[in-house]
Amino acid sequence: MDARELSDLIYASSKGKPTFVIRNVRVIDVFTNEIVESNVAMIGDMILGVGNYTCENEYNAHGAYLAPGFIDGHVHIESSMVTPASFAQVILPKGTTSIIADPHEIANVAGKEGLEAIFALSEGLPLDIRFMLPSCVPATPFEHSGATLSAADLMEFIDRPAVLGLGEVMDYPSVVAGNPDMLEKLLCFRDRPIDGHAPMLTGKALNGYILAGPRTDHECTNFAELKEKLRRGMYIMIRMGSAANGVIEMIDGLVAEGLPTDRICFCTDDKHLENIRAEGHINHIVNTAISRGVRPLEAIRMATLNTATAYGLKRVGAIAPGYLANMILFDNLHTIEPKAVFANGKLFDPNAPIPSPAVPDSVKNSVHAAPVTPDDLRLKAKTFMPIIQTVPHQLVTRLVTGMVPTDENGCFVAKDGLNKLAVIERHHATSHIGVGIVEGMHVKGGAIAATVAHDSHNIVVVGDNDEDMCAAIDALKACGGGFTVVANGEVKALLELPVAGLMSDAPVDTVLEKQRALLAAAHALGADDACDPLVLLSFLALPVIPEVRLTDCGLFDVRTMSFLYKSER
Repeated sequence: MDARELSDLIYASSKGKPTFVIRNVRVIDVFTNEIVESNVAMIGDMILGVGNYTCENEYNAHGAYLAPGFIDGHVHIESSMVTPASFAQVILPKGTTSIIADPHEIANVAGKEGLEAIFALSEGLPLDIRFMLPSCVPATPFEHSGATLSAADLMEFIDRPAVLGLGEVMDYPSVVAGNPDMLEKLLCFRDRPIDGHAPMLTGKALNGYILAGPRTDHECTNFAELKEKLRRGMYIMIRMGSAANGVIEMIDGLVAEGLPTDRICFCTDDKHLENIRAEGHINHIVNTAISRGVRPLEAIRMATLNTATAYGLKRVGAIAPGYLANMILFDNLHTIEPKAVFANGKLFDPNAPIPSPAVPDSVKNSVHAAPVTPDDLRLKAKTFMPIIQTVPHQLVTRLVTGMVPTDENGCFVAKDGLNKLAVIERHHATSHIGVGIVEGMHVKGGAIAATVAHDSHNIVVVGDNDEDMCAAIDALKACGGGFTVVANGEVKALLELPVAGLMSDAPVDTVLEKQRALLAAAHALGADDACDPLVLLSFLALPVIPEVRLTDCGLFDVRTMSFLYKSER
C-alpha cells in the first residue's frame, strides 16, 4: 500500500464512503469485552470502521450479534483427508475463518515438494490460511519417512507471505538434550512464533524446553499441567478435536480458580469432517467453554484475539478499522451457531462449491513399498512377548508382556484378543518392516490397513491372518494410498487418498460416504464400535506418544526412547 492508497482509505473511513455495510448489529468488542450496537463498514476485504455508516450495498442483521471470525490455532489440513478447498467448505459455515496450519503430514511424505503443493492448494481460497513450517521431519530418528527437512530447507520458505514460524516441536527429548540439528532450527526461528508439543513435560526440563523457543502448547492433559505451563509464559491451546482428553477438567479449573485467560486459545489439531458437520468446529469449543461457566465474550476472545496475538497477527481477530473483514453473525450468545459468515469481506455462500487449485503431480503416486509376502509378516515368539495394549478412547498405549499363541514353527498366531500389527516402509521401497502384537483392536477374519500412519505415514496394517494383511497392503499400493478393509482376500471397503496417500480431491460427500463404509466394514470384523478404529490404527506408529509404538524399524518404547526389538528386514 502506498501513501495515496492509504489516504483514500482514511478519506473513505472519515467521510463515510464504504463499499459494504452490515447494519443493525450488536458488535462483540474483544478489546473491551463489550457489546456495542452499531453498523460495521467495509471496503474490499478490510473493515473500514464501526459507526454510523451507510451505503447502497447493505446487509441488515436485525440486531444479531457480530463477532470476529474464529481462528483455529493449530490444525493439520491433511488429517481431514480432503484438500484445503474442501476443508474450507466444511469449516467456514461453522464460523472458522482463519487457521494456523502445520503441514508436517504432507512434508513427511514429500518434503519440500509437499510444502510447495499444500501452499499451492491453499491459494485463492476464502479461508485465511497461515502456516507454521514443520520442525520434525521425520518426527524422530526411529523410523523412515519420505523426506528429511533441515534448517536450511526450512529457510527456503521462511519469507513466504503465509508463513508465520516454526511448527510443533514434537521431539522435545532432542531439544532438552541440546541436539545440534534441532537447536539450529530453533535458532533460525528465534524471532518468530514457535509451536510447542510437550505432553507431561514438567519442572526443569520444561524450563529448558521453553528457553529453547517454543511458546505454545496444545498437549496439556490436565489442569495442573496447563497451570504450570501458563506460569512459564506459554500460550495454551485447549484442543478439542476428534480425540479430546482432559478438556473439561482444564476449562473447569480455569473457571474455578479465576485465572486470566488472555493466554488461552482454542484449536482442533485433528477433527473429522463428519464430527465438524455434526458438532461444529472452533464454535463447538467456544460453546463448551460457555456451558462450563466461561463468560461468552471471554470465550469469543479466546477464539479470536488471543490466538491472533499469540501468532503476531496484527490485523486479524477483531472488528476494528484496518482488520481483515472476517466476521460471523449469530443470534444466541450462549450457543453460537453462525447464520452468516463474512470471509475476506464477502458473504460466504455455503451452497456454492469452492473451486480447488489443481493437485500438483509431485504429490501423486506416493506409495512405493517393496513387495510383501506372508513370510515377511511372520513374528518369531519368545516365552514372554511385549504387547501394545490400547487404551479405550485414548491415543496413549500401555506396554504389557505375556505368553502368546504360536504355530508349530513358534511364530505368533493372532487370536485370544491379540492381533498382528505391521508397519511397512512405503516411500523408497527399502523393505523395512516392523511386526508386533496389539491388544484391543479386536479384528477377526480380516485386516485393516492405511497409508495414514502418523507422522511418517508408512503403511500400517492390523489383522488376524497374514494373507488378508498382504491383500490390504497390495490394495493400498494399487490405489495410491488411503484406507482399506479386507476379509477373505476381498476388499470390503476402500477410501482412495491419492494426494500423498493422505488426502482426496473427491467431493466431501463422496469421501464421507466411503469413510462410513470403511467404519461399517471394520466394525463387521469386530472392531469396537465405541471408537474409531481408523484413527486408532493411524496413531499406533507414532513414536512420540507413550508408552509403546511400532515403526518400520521395530517395537519402540517411548518412555526410554529405545527399541524393545528391531525388525530383521
